Amino acid sequence: MRIPILLRILILVLLAAVAYFWATALMDSLYTYRSPLASLPPRPGQAGLSVSETPPARRVVYVLIDGLRIDTALDAQIMPYLGKIRSQGAWAVMHSQPTSYSQTGYATLFTGGWPDISDGGLINLDAPQLFTWTQDNLFSAARRVGLTTAIAAHEVFRTLIPTDALTASYFTPRMDVLADGEVIQAALPWIEDGGYDLVVIHLDQVDYAGHYEGGPLDPRWNEAARRTDDLLGEIASRLDLSKDVLFVSSDHGHIDAGGHGGDEAIVLQQPFALIGARVRPGDYGDVQMVDVAPTLAALLGANLPATSQGQVLKDMLELTENEQAMLDQATLNQQETLSSAYLDAIGVSPSTPQVEADPVSSYQQLMQDARQQRLNREMAPRFLLALVVLILPLIWMIKRLRSELFWLIGGAVLTILVFHLRYSLMNGRTYSLSTLTSADEIISYVAITVFMAGIVGWVAALLDRGVFRLPTSSAVLWSLNLSLVTIWLVSLPLLWSFVLNGVTISWTVPDWPSMFHGFLALLQILFIVLLGIVLAGVTAIIAWFQGKKSVALATAGDKDA
Repeated sequence: MRIPILLRILILVLLAAVAYFWATALMDSLYTYRSPLASLPPRPGQAGLSVSETPPARRVVYVLIDGLRIDTALDAQIMPYLGKIRSQGAWAVMHSQPTSYSQTGYATLFTGGWPDISDGGLINLDAPQLFTWTQDNLFSAARRVGLTTAIAAHEVFRTLIPTDALTASYFTPRMDVLADGEVIQAALPWIEDGGYDLVVIHLDQVDYAGHYEGGPLDPRWNEAARRTDDLLGEIASRLDLSKDVLFVSSDHGHIDAGGHGGDEAIVLQQPFALIGARVRPGDYGDVQMVDVAPTLAALLGANLPATSQGQVLKDMLELTENEQAMLDQATLNQQETLSSAYLDAIGVSPSTPQVEADPVSSYQQLMQDARQQRLNREMAPRFLLALVVLILPLIWMIKRLRSELFWLIGGAVLTILVFHLRYSLMNGRTYSLSTLTSADEIISYVAITVFMAGIVGWVAALLDRGVFRLPTSSAVLWSLNLSLVTIWLVSLPLLWSFVLNGVTISWTVPDWPSMFHGFLALLQILFIVLLGIVLAGVTAIIAWFQGKKSVALATAGDKDA
């Protein structure tokens, strides 16, 4: 029995090594992801509206309330001034796409590109890893037509925005209520002197409350939102809304426990409020985050950001026929240039779209079809490989473990059920990146949960099967087989993620739910191996003592006879 035991231990160690290096590579690829357009961004076009005409807005002031949830924004008791803007201006619920990290959202808001191509990163990066936006953006578009730009914000924007795209700036390293006070002090003089055409004011205390003061269910969250609403009113009081435009949004929401980054509905919905010159009031239902950059560019009379996948929300604006015609042509040109650059970047042969009334939808569908075409080409061999990896162990289990497979699968299923019972129901964790507060935290949590669940499954299966009555080597072999069967079941979502996404994130964003389940499976496999080897040792000790006890009892019985 020694060779089968050593062989299984070796297999487990190899599986642990694969899980470790795969999980590490997967997370590294999340941090290092770059857009297919990073090195060859599409070239900006001409101004969206004729610069010889007066732009629709004298200036645009954009108040970006970091982390504000849609339900909080809709509560007039908490944010009465935002409620006033909702009732008097254009209002909509804005939708974003994963990941719902701040830096990812900033890039989408200001470039108009989804995370797949905006090149804003898929996760928040620290200063040494930060890089400047490579894609055209609202600030750069404004500067190209001679407009002045200013931003007062968290210091992360210092690196993100190209230096030549800003006329004035103020950055703070903080993100609490004091930081918002500093930002307001810097920004209000810009508004009062009227020397800037685009002013962005980034308020961070709501996001701070989400991360560090208990999350949206804590009273301090509402207090932060109310203080921010007061600041919003102070900003608006400096504007002449017959000539100026005020825009308010957030970049993401927060889950109830605080945190974001995943694909939960609450983190992918944000407020969208637009009020001022040539803005038609009303409730406009749902809009997309990629619509922000082109819409604000149109109000400024600037060209549409070249990587924008959104559309100018013309229904919200009072535009002349000439402006609409020029904007329609600019949109068509911009979308044609973007789609051509994207298809070339991903190596798919260009095709001519059926351009209907909405060129944005037509060209974006063309880009989606091209992306899916390449994905399908890559998924076919991965599916075959995953099928082999799935079926070969199953054949081995049916042939070699037939007599005990029922108990092994029962123990494995119980282990998995207990793990997810604690993970989801008891601790309320989500199956997304929103639940990742740090690498150390998720690793330690999964380790503890696997150990708890694994011991429950091990005890239930071994006692039910009466394994401790077997010879020591047979008992140890049984315990190791239990670990292998558990890993096989746990690997099912990992294999599915592999089929859809590959080993790591490469040229496009992954299917986020399957990627997260695959990552969670890798962590589980790592600790199932560690626990399995420990429990095999425990099994050996117990079976050895049980055997000694049986021998002693048998000897005593012989003497009595």
